[in-house]
Amino acid sequence: MYLKCQKKMKYINNIFTVEKFRLTNVIKKFETPIFCYSEKKINENIIKFKRNFKSFSPIICFSTKSNCNLEILKLIKRSGLGADVVSKGELMIALKAGITSKKIVFSGVGKTRSELIYAIDKNILLINCESKSEILEIESIAKSKKKKVNIGIRLNPNTDAKTIKQISTGKKENKFGVNEKTFLEASKYIKNSKFLNLKCLSVHIGSQILDHRPYQKMLNVLDKLIKKINFNFEYIDLGGGMGIDYNKDNKKFNYKKYNQIIKKFLKRHKSKIIFEPGRSIIGDTAILISKIIYIKENSKKDFIILDAAMNDFMRPALYGAKHKIIPLKKTNKMTKKSYDFVGPICETTDKFLTTNKFQKLNEKDYIIICDVGAYGSSLSSNYNIRPKPAEILIKGSKINIIKKRQKLKEII
Repeated sequence: MYLKCQKKMKYINNIFTVEKFRLTNVIKKFETPIFCYSEKKINENIIKFKRNFKSFSPIICFSTKSNCNLEILKLIKRSGLGADVVSKGELMIALKAGITSKKIVFSGVGKTRSELIYAIDKNILLINCESKSEILEIESIAKSKKKKVNIGIRLNPNTDAKTIKQISTGKKENKFGVNEKTFLEASKYIKNSKFLNLKCLSVHIGSQILDHRPYQKMLNVLDKLIKKINFNFEYIDLGGGMGIDYNKDNKKFNYKKYNQIIKKFLKRHKSKIIFEPGRSIIGDTAILISKIIYIKENSKKDFIILDAAMNDFMRPALYGAKHKIIPLKKTNKMTKKSYDFVGPICETTDKFLTTNKFQKLNEKDYIIICDVGAYGSSLSSNYNIRPKPAEILIKGSKINIIKKRQKLKEII
């Protein structure tokens, strides 16, 4: 039941280890909750992603919103990846990590004028526009600077990614992108502008997608639009969204089939593909270690009250995401009751998981929440005036502190 989160993280002599480091040694050195990453797993994921699409060598722009830790971004940069950013802050931290501006794409529906000025000044690869008004704002800035700016237009393809509704981005009721009519009007306008270069057709249909078929539908929409517009885009930005196996049921995204349908698409359209992966690179590379504060007994179930809360890890509370929970130390004693793993915050949604089959736990024991690398630390907050957790990166038997735990005096 508790064999592993994944290969770089497993039990050795009934103690959970990350690479070669026993986590019992982590809790002796650091206060919990704490995010713990495997450097080898990050590098392994990047190599696998590149290998999956090596036949057409895409530009890979890591989704900074999924994890914006500076040291993680430096690791991403050393592997030759670029960055997909959605704010001035993310653009600044990507540049600070050493990612070249010519591998940075700026996405998002509500870029402010000051953000656009900063991006234009930094000469990034692309600004992907999501409205007519944004295009006019960029043109106004470009005119004032006497520059020609490279932009893309994000299409809303009205494609259902069959994922959690809160992270769907490609349906017509979602706020992202423009419809076909607006796309055609905008592209015609840009082609006649002295200050804008139409370089890219951009699309992104959602996140945690485990089926290649929504991508097939998306590419069919793009195919028809490109024929209609009769324009050769230098770049086709397909976004990201490829999911990971959170449930440990071996349901995995079929990269081989996705690669095949893109290759067919590229035979008709000679463009450079851009990907914006986040979760598929970083999702399964980290765990969150938490201590059991109290066990509140109930007739049918026990509440396992942790020192980790929804402010530390928001995904379960935000959209009902389920993450596997395992004990730090494995025993053979099983409980007959179900467990509710909850946090100490005064919200009913401060809950991580309900399980009917688990090892018997005691107060002061430690548990591990798996696969928290994506949207874990980046979504954390100071709700209830709680300090954000520390983050550590493990390489073999070495620990690198990549973010110190916040102190209350820094918040107050």
